[in-house]
Amino acid sequence: MEVILKQDVQGLGYKNDIVKVKPGYGRNYLIPQGLAVIASPSNKKMIEENIRQAAHKAAKIKQDAENLAARIGDLTVEIKTKAGETGRIFGSVTPLQVSEALKSHGFEVDRRKISFREQPKQIGLYTALLDLHKEVKHEIKVNVVAE
Repeated sequence: MEVILKQDVQGLGYKNDIVKVKPGYGRNYLIPQGLAVIASPSNKKMIEENIRQAAHKAAKIKQDAENLAARIGDLTVEIKTKAGETGRIFGSVTPLQVSEALKSHGFEVDRRKISFREQPKQIGLYTALLDLHKEVKHEIKVNVVAE
């Protein structure tokens, strides 16, 4: 089943992408949640026209994402958390904590755009991926330290 995404869906695609999904996933989740519409010929034409009209705005958004990635550069963010004597942390380090740490450095990144390659379980250095735009991804270092 082909659907047109109305907004970004992590692991599936970005807004206005035409993707193939299993019929049950499309009918029972994506369409009722308002995340997608069926890719009929009329909907495809409407999306093409919307994309044409939004091309200029999309270029500006991409440029802003590239500028943000350049400003962030090789930043290392420090997250303080409670940890045991062996270095194992209590709880977990979340994208929200990384987002707040970036905000303290003057960078506004939505927590939903942050993911970890490996979930932090110990004190140490980890890599977080910032999904700033569908064509602009940026990695930052997250240093998890004990309080």
